[in-house]
Amino acid sequence: MTMDLIFYSIVFLYGLIIGSFLNVCIYRIPKGEDLAKKRSHCMRCEYQLKWYDLIPLFSWICLGGRCRKCKEKISIQYPLIELTNGLLYLIVVAVKGFTLVSLIYCLMASALLVLAIIDFRTYEIPFGINLFLLTLGLLHVGLDYRNWLTYLIGPFTVGLFLWLLIIITKGKAMGGGDMKLMAACGLLLGWQSIILAFLIGCILASVIHLIRMKITHVSHVLAFGPYLAVGIFISALFGENIIQAYLSYLGI
Repeated sequence: MTMDLIFYSIVFLYGLIIGSFLNVCIYRIPKGEDLAKKRSHCMRCEYQLKWYDLIPLFSWICLGGRCRKCKEKISIQYPLIELTNGLLYLIVVAVKGFTLVSLIYCLMASALLVLAIIDFRTYEIPFGINLFLLTLGLLHVGLDYRNWLTYLIGPFTVGLFLWLLIIITKGKAMGGGDMKLMAACGLLLGWQSIILAFLIGCILASVIHLIRMKITHVSHVLAFGPYLAVGIFISALFGENIIQAYLSYLGI
């Protein structure tokens, strides 16, 4: 029990640390800025943050959510992303255990988190993130090579359907980023799980966006990426159980 607690604490801390980098990605990728060379700084006074200003979660709390120098408010997004990423890592390890697959799924969760925020704000899914997810898919196939065909079919199930939908509607119904996302994650999850992920994403989008339209009067145009990201994460961790339960219900 003690060793498990230590391991989970380490996983959570790593999640917080990676979450701090995710904030950099969320801010800089849409602007096309370099992720590594430019130092973190205050958006208002350009104060370059010291190492003690960059301790995930705790620095924001200690500073009261304000810049050390000019006292400008620091967006609550920063600690929320760090905390969310830490919790996602804990969930992955709790479900999948301490395995290489868990490592791949943790990296997947981080990529999906960045993708979801960027798409929600800009209605665009960065190609680099889809490429990163595709790379994770190739690694997953290598670890589970006996089931390679399941993964190889994955990119063509939902991905091909969305490609045809884009052609038929001339891009009005779906963005190319969504198609590439489902193709990349189709390789990562396999054909059955990616179909489930797509269905979950569609259901969430239908319900949540309709509620948002009713309450906040947002446009009918929605960023589909965040809902697909949630569907992918759920399907990655629980897809096999959900599919088996559904098949058992049908008596198959």
